Amino acid sequence: MAELANTTTAPSRIVVTGGSSGIGLAVARHYAAEGAVVGIIGRSDERLARARAELAGEPGDVRTAAADVGDESALTAAVRDLGDELGGIDLLVCSAGIDGEMGAACEEVTTDSFREVLDVNVVGAFVAVRTAIPFLKESPCGSVVLIGSDSGFVSVPGMLAYNASKGALVQLTRALAVELHDAHGIRVNSVCPSIVDTPLAREGLGVESFEHVDYPVQSAEDIAWSVAYLASPRSRAVNGVNLLSDFGYTGRSSFPA
Repeated sequence: MAELANTTTAPSRIVVTGGSSGIGLAVARHYAAEGAVVGIIGRSDERLARARAELAGEPGDVRTAAADVGDESALTAAVRDLGDELGGIDLLVCSAGIDGEMGAACEEVTTDSFREVLDVNVVGAFVAVRTAIPFLKESPCGSVVLIGSDSGFVSVPGMLAYNASKGALVQLTRALAVELHDAHGIRVNSVCPSIVDTPLAREGLGVESFEHVDYPVQSAEDIAWSVAYLASPRSRAVNGVNLLSDFGYTGRSSFPA
């Protein structure tokens, strides 16, 4: 078995998929504020330019690469190009994701839509990790954090493909953690939040703001801190963990007490 990750070297070369908005952008901002070199992958050149401008005041250096996570060749090229440009990768954060046909009953969900959600949320994460391995195994603190969801553990009607994809990420996290740590000392974990205030969540739930809702909502920055914890060298023994960040909801019993 490979040695445990270095206890003092913090990640300084970070690649984030889905980094032009939401959780991915918050992760990029967190590490750029720490002075890291951050590579952002996103689909839209315009949104990437906005993200780069937004992070311009941070001490770290931000690079960008345009790629659709559902396009294997484009994603592979983007991860490789950023790995070369950054001089390596210490941390890969897979944040890109889509929600599919929200609100649709099972018999209404199209095969193409279901497959697209799996391609982006699961296969995209796998391709990004596979491509980053040559860089991560050369890092003294190689680590991967997948952005999952509490939907990998619980479900509601109308989110069939999304629930299935996030459930797959739970087991993908465990499988990658065992294989990559044994072979290369690379840790793999995931953060699984409940509702996070992001453009994707607002659009999916049909709200303009979460300001007055009667359920708990996290900020994207909350999740960025969880990512930083999992990727920290101080968490060197934490591997294969799907970290639920749901205000304790999944710990509740149905017992009528």
